[in-house]
Amino acid sequence: MLASSLTVALAACAGASAGRLPAEPQAAPLTAREPVAARTPAAAALRDTLRAILVRAVADSAFPGAIAVIGTREGPLVTVAAGHLDWAPSPTPDENTLWDLASLTKVVGMTSAMMQLVEQGKIDLDAPVQRYLPEWTGLNKEKVTVRHLITHQSGLPAFKQYFKLNVSPDSTLRLFVLTPLDTLPGVRMVYSDIGAILLGKIIERVSGETLDGYLARHVFEPLGMHDTRYRPPAALLARIAPTEIDPWRGRHLRGEVHDENAAALGGVSGHAGLFSTAHDLDRLARVYLNGGALDGARLASAATIRQFTTVWDSTFSSRALGWDTPSTNSSGGHYLLRPAFGHTGYTGTSLWIAPQHDLYVLLLTNRVNPTREHSKIGPVRVAVADAAMRALFPATVQALDARAASVTPSSSPRQ
Repeated sequence: MLASSLTVALAACAGASAGRLPAEPQAAPLTAREPVAARTPAAAALRDTLRAILVRAVADSAFPGAIAVIGTREGPLVTVAAGHLDWAPSPTPDENTLWDLASLTKVVGMTSAMMQLVEQGKIDLDAPVQRYLPEWTGLNKEKVTVRHLITHQSGLPAFKQYFKLNVSPDSTLRLFVLTPLDTLPGVRMVYSDIGAILLGKIIERVSGETLDGYLARHVFEPLGMHDTRYRPPAALLARIAPTEIDPWRGRHLRGEVHDENAAALGGVSGHAGLFSTAHDLDRLARVYLNGGALDGARLASAATIRQFTTVWDSTFSSRALGWDTPSTNSSGGHYLLRPAFGHTGYTGTSLWIAPQHDLYVLLLTNRVNPTREHSKIGPVRVAVADAAMRALFPATVQALDARAASVTPSSSPRQ
C-alpha cells in the first residue's frame, strides 16, 4: 500500500489544477489519527520519493539546490538534499546551509515577536496602529488596527518600489510610513509587505530594542536557533546559498537580502531579511508542535500559538495572524487541511505545520538563482507536501481522495 501510494506521489509531481480537492476550512481529519509507529517503515520510501522530486526539479532548472525536511515534534523524520548551492561548482546543501528566507521572515521573525508582546500585554491587536506609531498619519489611517496589519486587510498596497530612489534606510522607512491607503481597512485582503514593515517598527517601538536585537535575544538564541539572523557576516559566506544576479545591485547576491526594499531599509525588516538553516527551522517547527516550547525554552503559550495560527475569518481570506492556512491551490498541497498553517518565501522557501498530524514539511531552495523570471517552484512545493502525506498518512489521503472523487465531475479527473 505504501509503495503504491508513493508511486502515485511521483506521478502527481506536476500538480495538475483540474479536479483538485476544494478547500476545507474546518480541517477535521476524516479518519482517526494514524499511529506514529507506521511512519518508521515509510521513511525510507518517502526519502526515495523526495529525492526523485528534488533531483528532477534541479534537472528542470527550478533551482540549483534544495533541502526538504519532513519532521515531527521529536525532530526530523526524513531529510533529503539535492543539487548544489549554486549552478557553478559548489557543495550540496545540508542542514547547516543558510538560505535567504524572504517572506518566511514574516512568520519566523516578526510573528514570533508579535506573539510574545501580545501575550505579555504590551501590544493590543485591536488597538489602532497610531497608538504605537503616532507618526503614521493620513486619510483613514486612524481606523487601521494592528490586527488589520497582521491579517493583511489594512487597506495598504502590496508594496512600493521605494528602493529605486536609492535613499537612506531612514528615508526609505519614512516613505513607507507616508504610503496612503488604497482602501478602507477590512474591505479586502491584500498581502502587504508594507504592513509587515510597520509591524516590525511597532515591535521596536514597544520593546525598545532593534528588531534584529529583539529576535536574537528573545527568540532565536533561547530556542537554539543559533544560525538564524539578519545580515550574516562574511565568515558565513561559504555556507550561504546564492540568490539572484541582481540587475539593481549589479552583482550575484550571496549573504545579502534578495528583497530590494529590505536591502534599502538596511537589511533588517519585518517583511524580509532573515537567513536560516534547516536545522534551525526544524527547531521552530517543533516549538509549534510542542505547544510553544522546546528543550526548556518557550516561545509563547499553547493558547497564543493557537490564536496566531487559526484562520481569522474564513469568509474573508485564508489568513491567520501572520501565518497563512490551507486554501485552494495551496503550496501545502492537497492533503494538509486546517488546522494546518504555513507560509512561503519568494526565494523558494516554505514551511507547513500540521498539528493534527504532528507533522511539518519544510522546503528550502534558492529558486531565484540566477533569475526570478520563472515559477517552477510551485509544483515542487505541492509534490513534496503530497508525498509526505501519502507516505505517512495513507488512510487520510485515501479518504480525502474518495471525497474529491465524489465531488469531481468525471470529465475532469484528478491527476
